[in-house]
Amino acid sequence: MAADYLDKLAEFVATTRLEDWPAATIAAAKDVALDTIGVILAGSRIPENANFARLAATMSGPGHATLFGNIPESAQDNTHQPAHGELVEPPPPKVQPLFAALVNATAGVALELDEGSRRGGGHPSIHVTPGAIAVAEEQDASGQAALAAIIVGYEVTSRIGSGVRARAEVHSHGTWGTIGAAAATARLLGFDAAHTRQALNLAMSMSPANTWTPCLEGATIRNLYPGRSGFQGIMAAHLVNCGFTGVQDGPADLYNGILGEGFDPAAVMDGWGATGPAGPLRIEQNYFKYHACCLYNHPVLDAALALQEQHGFAAAAVAQVRVTAPPIVQLMTNPAPDNMLSAKFSIPYALAAALTYGDTGPAAFYPERVADPAVNALARRVAVIADPEMSMRRYDYPAAIVSLTLQDGRVLEERATAHYGDSPNPRPRQELVDKFTALATPTLGKDRTAQVIAAVGRLEKLSSIRELTALLG
Repeated sequence: MAADYLDKLAEFVATTRLEDWPAATIAAAKDVALDTIGVILAGSRIPENANFARLAATMSGPGHATLFGNIPESAQDNTHQPAHGELVEPPPPKVQPLFAALVNATAGVALELDEGSRRGGGHPSIHVTPGAIAVAEEQDASGQAALAAIIVGYEVTSRIGSGVRARAEVHSHGTWGTIGAAAATARLLGFDAAHTRQALNLAMSMSPANTWTPCLEGATIRNLYPGRSGFQGIMAAHLVNCGFTGVQDGPADLYNGILGEGFDPAAVMDGWGATGPAGPLRIEQNYFKYHACCLYNHPVLDAALALQEQHGFAAAAVAQVRVTAPPIVQLMTNPAPDNMLSAKFSIPYALAAALTYGDTGPAAFYPERVADPAVNALARRVAVIADPEMSMRRYDYPAAIVSLTLQDGRVLEERATAHYGDSPNPRPRQELVDKFTALATPTLGKDRTAQVIAAVGRLEKLSSIRELTALLG
């Protein structure tokens, strides 16, 4: 066949066994699943996502997949946003996996707190995990089967991303994630390697084409990117059973032309052994987010907050800031974003809000802070410079340099390479649990949140994934 790398990926998806992976891989995958469920539960509270859940419940035929999030008014947090259950009385029925993946993945990206892969670019789990759980729930599959599907889907997504040289205007959300959703579905449907390859190629031809413009303008249609990707990936696997066929090399077809400036199969297979990855799987090499904004802000915020902690200055003491970062940040220099989403893609705003409030969680991007004159004034004193040598896929070179000039004339400088939460620079696991608890408790309540943590902790031992999803909706 034309693309041997696809044969290898398809064989890995179809035949690798969970019991062949070390304990570290299983632990990492459960942490990724927990984090992804948490961001979905929190995002389900945003009004348009709650409305979307209601729409999906009316459009889907009967199914067994859960729309995450369904809480009483008394459990709401201080954003005063309705949850799924408040807009649908009685709570939404089970839906088809296509719609559950679409709604849940959309909710999960809304707060910009979903994990990602610097090696592969993009955010594999939010494209793979919602669909894997939905398909597994429809089948009443075991927790082990669901976890294996998440792991192989994540591996495929990250590795395909490693081979992509995307066009500057193309946003990674919803593009190569489609192939990961198809891989996870093919695994759960029991496809052999040949049928899995067909699903992967079909998924590539069904990948959405998305730009950065909605992020920068704050248009929330952007949040559907991974949801659409999950929807299409599940559909691609089912189209194989319908008899549809794909091109011989879907990734090369897409990224050597319309969405990319080149595709490198050798990069996809970097570190691959005889039957699979020779070293840790990609799900063990991910990053978790602790700043509620675009990844490109994270090294910048780490460096700026480190300087503030070391030197104890107030935001008002900052005369000017010079940020050096990868070339893509030239898209993210607007000091006066119009809304919450566009603020998450503004390096000047994110830095100014962080120094002003000492907070980079969801509240840092609420409308009242986006409109804060003090934050806006500082943001206008931030200059963003591109360094062509910088890349979020490199760890041998800084990902950001922040130089602060204070009102008293002092110049302070800090650089960051692996941001906090990245696998080379991890935070204690308890912080991940604390993040999940903070995100999930307003939706589920304290007791059920603890039950979800426990269920994910023994995910590979659950006889049915429905033991977990019964707690989520």
